[in-house]
Amino acid sequence: QVQLVESGGGLVQAGGSLRLSCVASGNIVSVNVMGWYRQHPGKQRELVASITSGGISDYVESVKDRFTITRINPKNTVYMQMNSLKPEDSAVYYCNADITTGISWLRTTSVYWGQGTQVTVSS
Repeated sequence: QVQLVESGGGLVQAGGSLRLSCVASGNIVSVNVMGWYRQHPGKQRELVASITSGGISDYVESVKDRFTITRINPKNTVYMQMNSLKPEDSAVYYCNADITTGISWLRTTSVYWGQGTQVTVSS
C-alpha cells in the first residue's frame, strides 16, 4: 500500500509565500515523476509543476518564476515553494506521483494521489 501525505497549505495574503510538502511511503521500489496539481472550484484539475527523478522540472506558464518544485529522492519527498502568491492561486493542491511497487518478478507502476491541501490567497 502506498500513501502520499501532503502538508503546508493554508491562508496567506497576496504576495506572500507557502511551501507544500508531500511524502510517499509504503512498499516503494522507485518514485518516478512527482508533481503538484491544483483544482479550482468547478474546474478540472490542472498540472502546476512536475519533476523527474533526475531533477528535470516543468511548470505551467502562470507559475513560472514564482513556484519552485524540488525533491529529495532518498526520502521520497517533493516540495513546492510558492512565492509571490496571487488570489488566483487559491485552490486545492494535490500531490501526484508515478510509483513502482512490488518485488523483483512482480512490479507494478501506478499513479498515486495525495488527499489535497487547501491554499487560500487573500487580496
